Amino acid sequence: MILYMECEFFIPTAHSLKDKRAVVKSMLTRSKQKFNVSTAEIDHQNVWQRTRLAFVTVSSSKEVADKEMAQVLYYLESNPSWECLEIEKEYV
Repeated sequence: MILYMECEFFIPTAHSLKDKRAVVKSMLTRSKQKFNVSTAEIDHQNVWQRTRLAFVTVSSSKEVADKEMAQVLYYLESNPSWECLEIEKEYV
């Protein structure tokens, strides 16, 4: 089972692209290290207070994939530097 998730975030603490990229890079790197996911910033690269991130996990069952993405989402939403605006999931 492959689970693809996109999340859009608003980063009110970012006052420049440098501020935004520090938050995004840190969260993407930590997500890759802590969880069995691949990550990428897929939209809003040149907008300093928004980002759209993609996460993909591959597992033996839908339940395992859901559990992994739920942990990723909980981790992402625990960061006080940003707020989640939208989440989309797709099973392949």
